[in-house]
Amino acid sequence: MSTPSSSTTNDALTPLSPDRRVFGWHDHASLWFSLGVGLLVMQVGAYLMPALGTQEALIAIVLGSVLGAGLLGWVAKLGADSGLASAGLMHAVYGRGFASLPVVLNIVQLLGWGAFELVVMRDATVAIAQQSGGIASGAHWSVLATLLWGGVVMLLISGSMVQLVRRIIARVALPLVVLSLLWLSWQFLSMAQAQGFAALWARQGEGGMGVMPALDLVIAMPISWLPLVADYARHGKSGAGALRGTWLGYAIANMWCYALGVLVALVLPSQDLVQALLLAQGGLIALSLILIDEVDNAYGDAYSGSVSAHSLLPRWSVRRWGLAMAAACTALALVLPMHSLEPFLLLLSSVFVPLFGVILGRLAFGAPTQALLRGAGSVHAAPVAIWIGGIACYHLLPRVLPDAGSSLPTLAACFALAFLTRPRGAAK
Repeated sequence: MSTPSSSTTNDALTPLSPDRRVFGWHDHASLWFSLGVGLLVMQVGAYLMPALGTQEALIAIVLGSVLGAGLLGWVAKLGADSGLASAGLMHAVYGRGFASLPVVLNIVQLLGWGAFELVVMRDATVAIAQQSGGIASGAHWSVLATLLWGGVVMLLISGSMVQLVRRIIARVALPLVVLSLLWLSWQFLSMAQAQGFAALWARQGEGGMGVMPALDLVIAMPISWLPLVADYARHGKSGAGALRGTWLGYAIANMWCYALGVLVALVLPSQDLVQALLLAQGGLIALSLILIDEVDNAYGDAYSGSVSAHSLLPRWSVRRWGLAMAAACTALALVLPMHSLEPFLLLLSSVFVPLFGVILGRLAFGAPTQALLRGAGSVHAAPVAIWIGGIACYHLLPRVLPDAGSSLPTLAACFALAFLTRPRGAAK
């Protein structure tokens, strides 16, 4: 994690010095492969069934992962080239006064998603413990599991983010989670073979979801990380390395987890995902390792939220804000009905598709980010107007063109308008 800042230094809005930019492309790839693996991703993959046919689902997964991870890598390149956190990019494009609004929205969504991750981890922990015969049913076990994982996140957030990525994720967590995914994939492919792989492969969808809306659903996962990626990529040695590593790491993880979710839904259609994974031979160990890897998702939400909060109130260091974020996520996971809040969290996430479409349109292709930051006024009217119009477009498209999806058309329109309205001299 970044060194605590003094009361006069806003670390989130100051370009990171070259001596602190230590991530190579493999560090980015390790981090984003690890962040891309998750039980929630597999669950969303299972949602593609039975509406889509098997081959249609895989087409949506591959295209959505490549495109979504490419956007993630592009924003990572902006962060590495400029040395700015996500809040700094927002200030550069939208102006210092207005940027506080999307920064606050980002903090709110990160609190929600961080709490949601703890709920997923809690439920999986209780299921694993009950399956192994370690505990009986009871609400107090859910409370204890939530406090346990919240404490783990707080412990990690009190250390160094850079060392966490380079020593723990890259060297320990990544090999274990790859082995777990390989084992689970082998087990469920064996089940598919026993049931008749050719028939499952040729299976047609039952309808209710087209390929484009499914593509939208797949892209939703990488896009949900757009407000976070620069907070890590700014530690990269080069923009090209950040782009290549982030794109490759996240695309592989997203494709693998979505496809595994589809495979589980095909061979065990009536089972809850966690219970289905536990039914596989060795599933208890494999699921436990994936669950441990899930911690970095909650950590990622808390760390990025702390960087954004620090950009607003720099008197608190990033570490101090991180501890506060982790504690708040734990408290929310204990008291809020998270599954009923999921639509609200997805609604909040939708504002970041046009937000980063505008940022890419303004800063891509050689725009001098630091110069824009120095010249950031209170409100930049054109980017703000495009962003607000993009939010409206995102929610109107499903009603007007229900088969077209929302994410890609909105992102493309905001990118094009932001690029075409850039001030003269914005490009090198």
